[in-house]
Amino acid sequence: MAFMNPILYFLRSSEQKIVQDILPFAMRLDTVEKKLGEIKKLKIYYEFYGLTPKDLGLYALVNNEIAGALWCRRLNSDHKAEGFVNEQTPVMLMGILPKFRNKHIGSAMMEQFLQEAAIQYDQISVSVIQESPAVSFYEKFGFEKYSDNEQSPVDGKSTFTMLKKLEKKELIRPTDGYDPRRWMD
Repeated sequence: MAFMNPILYFLRSSEQKIVQDILPFAMRLDTVEKKLGEIKKLKIYYEFYGLTPKDLGLYALVNNEIAGALWCRRLNSDHKAEGFVNEQTPVMLMGILPKFRNKHIGSAMMEQFLQEAAIQYDQISVSVIQESPAVSFYEKFGFEKYSDNEQSPVDGKSTFTMLKKLEKKELIRPTDGYDPRRWMD
């Protein structure tokens, strides 16, 4: 497995297009040959992203190319979002472009994202396809199974929600001596 050192940037409201472009990979639309517009329910994960403090995210650049993104949104029960736990727990999504998968980019994003998320939230949730390799990825970062009996709006596969309790730690940013090639403010 070849490792890549991505440069990480905060997702800003002006970069909603990045969230919209990466969402098909986060929801596996590329594997079922569907387009984002075909599943209206997915709008809640990108529409008006970053316009409230309820949104937090980052994206990764490799050789000046967007490799992936990871973001969360605090939603309410009316949204009927996959992975919804309660209105204080944001739902997280992560997508990596196929050519950048299995190169440690997801891990690099997750490590920094969890530090950032712990500043604002006590816990975070994610919806995962049962028996997906993503389950062990999230377990590696301390996510635990929370509930099941959900169904993916993409292809009807069984999913379950995983939950991560966040620990408040001192945040490390480039201005504190952190390697600025990995994370840019």
